[in-house]
Amino acid sequence: MGFRMFVFLSLPLMCFAIRSFPNNGREDFTEAPDYRNGIECSNKTIHVAMTLDSEYLRGSIAALHSVLRHASCPENVFFHIIVAEFDPSTPRGLTRIVHKTFPSLTFKVYIFREDSVINLISSSIRVALENPLNYARNYLGEILDLTVERVVYLDSDVVLVDDINKLWSITLHNNRVIGAPEYCHANFSKYFTGRFWSDPFMSRVFSSKTPCYFNTGVMVMDMVKWRQGNYRRRIEKWMELQRKKRIYELGSLPPFLLVFSGNIEPIDHRWNQHGLGGDNVKGSCRALHSGPVSLLHWSGKGKPWVRLDEGRACPLDYLWQPYDLHHQHQPLDS
Repeated sequence: MGFRMFVFLSLPLMCFAIRSFPNNGREDFTEAPDYRNGIECSNKTIHVAMTLDSEYLRGSIAALHSVLRHASCPENVFFHIIVAEFDPSTPRGLTRIVHKTFPSLTFKVYIFREDSVINLISSSIRVALENPLNYARNYLGEILDLTVERVVYLDSDVVLVDDINKLWSITLHNNRVIGAPEYCHANFSKYFTGRFWSDPFMSRVFSSKTPCYFNTGVMVMDMVKWRQGNYRRRIEKWMELQRKKRIYELGSLPPFLLVFSGNIEPIDHRWNQHGLGGDNVKGSCRALHSGPVSLLHWSGKGKPWVRLDEGRACPLDYLWQPYDLHHQHQPLDS
């Protein structure tokens, strides 16, 4: 595979005086406030990786906005944005939307060639989980420049309500490759089929550690160790086995659990209040987990922008709404 899978798309940085950008409705966004550093900021760069597509565009724009809004040094945040090669809005079109909505944002756009992973993807409990772009996080070692040694990966259906620098600065102890909130009281066995657990060769992957569930939508990743350990290939091997033996039902999460569960840096749960989109079938309303909140995550079927537009919003969807820059909403004051 290698670097052939990815193309860097570059457009000149442009600033626009217009405050909104009418297109086809879905792409109509208001320009974000211009968030600037204070005098106390250093020149440290915080690298954040996200995917961007036409279906989740509104969520991604809100996520970007929330990061900048709450960052103590917003100009220090550099976004690595990964788009699908054949997205209906086109990579160049999506790039222009980001430029127009965030004129002073520093970012790169990378084109993800979906054919690099399409033959490894198996059917899932929800069709949306089969989107090849969901697997782009597996290839961050190839996508990102070698100079990027650490990155915070964020899903498109999150909003931060705290400073990204706090998440970025978390220490990964004991040579660990990734950090994420983990949930050791969750029923871990449900993420794999009976066929997996009954096979002594496969199930022994967890024999020397205590596996815990973690959500891959929020991760701090050491890209140096990731590349050195060839973790992309380790994940792909489990995906190849899945195609032959059907050992799990959920899309891109189980291979990460198979490779990393029981050996991640446990991050405070406040950094991924996940599951706000309900389950993967009905997408019902959910309440917050107990404890403080730094990041809200609408994982699951229900997405706040869809439920708000359809007039069936859940109570917590209104916490997402202030970050929505879509034309019918006003941005937060700068």
